[in-house]
Amino acid sequence: MSEHANVTVQDNPETNRYEALVESGVVAGFSEYQKRDGLLVFTHTEVDDAFEGQGVGSALARGALDAAREAGLPVRPLCPFIRRYIDRHPEYQDLVAA
Repeated sequence: MSEHANVTVQDNPETNRYEALVESGVVAGFSEYQKRDGLLVFTHTEVDDAFEGQGVGSALARGALDAAREAGLPVRPLCPFIRRYIDRHPEYQDLVAA
C-alpha cells in the first residue's frame, strides 16, 4: 500500500462528516458522524474507489480521531472501518466510550 502524499482531513459540520481532501481539493473520502450525549458517534466511512489503497482511509480515520481527542469528545465507533482502525491502533482506544 502506498501512502497518498497530500491528504488533508477537515470537519464539515453542515454535513456531519469529516472529509479527506487530496491536493486538488477533491473529496476522496468521508466519515459520517453524529454528536449525541457528549459523544462523537461514527456511523459510516467511505473512500472513493479512485483512491483505494493509497492511505486515504487511514489518514481520514487518524484525522477524525485526532479531532475528537482535541475536542475532548469520547467516540462510539459504530462504523466498522473506524472500529477496525482503533483496534489496530491502540493509541486511540482510550477515546472509545464505555
